[in-house]
Formats: sequence, structure tokens, C-alpha cells
Amino acid sequence: MAVKLGAGGHPSRGHSRRRKFSPMADINVTPMVDVMLVLLIIFMVTAPLLTVGVEVELPKTSAEAMSNPDEPLVVTVRSDNAVFLQETQISIEEVGPRLKAITMNKPDTIIYVRGDATANWDGIAQVLAELQANGFNKVGIVTDTKASGEPAKKSN
Repeated sequence: MAVKLGAGGHPSRGHSRRRKFSPMADINVTPMVDVMLVLLIIFMVTAPLLTVGVEVELPKTSAEAMSNPDEPLVVTVRSDNAVFLQETQISIEEVGPRLKAITMNKPDTIIYVRGDATANWDGIAQVLAELQANGFNKVGIVTDTKASGEPAKKSN
């Protein structure tokens, strides 16, 4: 009983040892999905950290929270009557001109005013008067709801 051995000492199977290389036609999406999940987790963790503002204690009200898909323009008055546009401290006289420059003279832009609960009403009233004098008629007062602690916005 004889066995024919091929070139490598293995029994011959009727074809040559060399095989033609054929590229894989399927796309392996597993690494892409892994990268996307990591990016999703990173963005979910960092997104809440990006919404940092001026720290104030808002007055409590029973108003419902409003939803607005656009990022609002916020003017904040702290308890020491310091005025902030977004996170930048400015004087009361600068509020109108800066908002006009930002909104490009669109008076229908909604402006939210946040006032610290311990702030002197005079500072908040001066900001509101400055907004009205510069043609901004859609002004909202931001308060904190009693029940949930979520910020609520109430329009004039």
C-alpha cells in the first residue's frame, strides 16, 4: 500500500499548494461601531459640562418650564447688581448695544433675564428698561419652579 507524498511531505490532494489571494468583499463594521459608541459616551458625559453659566439663586415660582429649541440670549443680574450677557460681565449701558450687535437689529429675538433672588430690584429694572429702550420687546424672566428645581421661563 503506497501513499504519494506532495512537496511538503503531506499527502497530495490533487491541487497545488499555492492558492490565489482573494480580497475579502465584506466590510467589517465592528471597529466603526466601537468607535462610535465611545464617541457617544464621551459626548454624553461632556455635554452637560458645556452649559456653564453665571451662578445665581433664582426666585421660586409655580410656572411651567418652557421649551425652546434655540439657544436663548441670557442677561443675568447677580445679587451685587453685576450684569452679565451670557457669561461675560458688562455694564448696564452696554446691554442694549451688545444685544443689537448680536441679533443684528432683530427686535423679535427673545431675551431672557435672570435675576438673583437676593438682587436689588433696581438693577433688574434698569436692565429691563435698557432692553425696552433698545427695541427688544420679547423679554422673559427666568425663575426656578418650587417643585422640581428645574429652571422655568415666564414671558412678560
